[in-house]
Amino acid sequence: MAHQQLSSQPAIVGTDEHDQEPIDELIASLPITKGLVHPAHRLYQNFWCPITVLPNVIAFRQHFKAKDKDIVLVSQPKSGTTWLKALAFSIINRSHFNISNTPLLTSNPHEAVPFIELKLWPDLDGLADPRLFATHIPYPSLPESVKQSDCQIIYICRNPLDTVEEHSWHFLLEMARSEDQPDWSLEEHFETFCQGQVLFGPFWDHITGYWKESLERPRKVFFLKYEDLKEDVEGQLKKVAEFVGLPFTEEEEEGGVIEEIANLCSLKTLKDLEVNKSGKLLGGIIEKRSFFRKGEVGDWVNHLTPSMVDRLNSIIQEKMRPFGLEFKMC
Repeated sequence: MAHQQLSSQPAIVGTDEHDQEPIDELIASLPITKGLVHPAHRLYQNFWCPITVLPNVIAFRQHFKAKDKDIVLVSQPKSGTTWLKALAFSIINRSHFNISNTPLLTSNPHEAVPFIELKLWPDLDGLADPRLFATHIPYPSLPESVKQSDCQIIYICRNPLDTVEEHSWHFLLEMARSEDQPDWSLEEHFETFCQGQVLFGPFWDHITGYWKESLERPRKVFFLKYEDLKEDVEGQLKKVAEFVGLPFTEEEEEGGVIEEIANLCSLKTLKDLEVNKSGKLLGGIIEKRSFFRKGEVGDWVNHLTPSMVDRLNSIIQEKMRPFGLEFKMC
């Protein structure tokens, strides 16, 4: 697949003035809550979606036509999204780029694999197969064409204890400061997180939605845990490559291709690239460096109080473990 050159001009696929009016009416009718960063979230199909992207989410659901060879990367915000984008892009494009000329040396992973709900392009059919997209959209809100076609989904999730502290709180706090919004405490953020009123939350419904699909249709949905990726990145890369139908050859393995991809896409390497040290993304409100924090497993023990841990574990026990979903705690 050639590197995706996407238009810089956003457009909602398949919509016009006649389509937009009912979308606006639908959005206005949805329950609303104040978001921590965005002006507000609205409850769309039982998930809290920021109204800044909700029109595109609805348009994407209504108009997007998936192809059988499409690959969609899905995650909750700050659950390993940037890492997965870099890894998947490198695996899928390795016949076109090597470590010395990959676009990841000059482009942030979010530029190489943009979020479909942030920009929808009218010329998607012109992209070479397999098309690679990313989204935070929960499973119920995906277009029917994605669900019914043979396109594949790679979902990455992270232990909620790490997600709530290291990434989502710090990340949203930096976003707020960039927009001159007041700070809020970890305790305030934790309460919102547990209530499910976070970006594309509740987090437990988001994760279990894709987990159940991965159990029922393992050829359709590959469920990847951040902790497993940290523990054995090369082993997980082999599984991802096999899942998308591009397994590493014996020659590639012996030649160190898997190791090269793992090293290139490591947090340290990406963080040290000049392209990721300055500049902003996602509408010019988020510093590129914000996407690269510590990325440690189990750092929640240094920040969450015992009562926070107990409460979140109770939610995990109630909402996720009945489906057989467990997380490594350190």
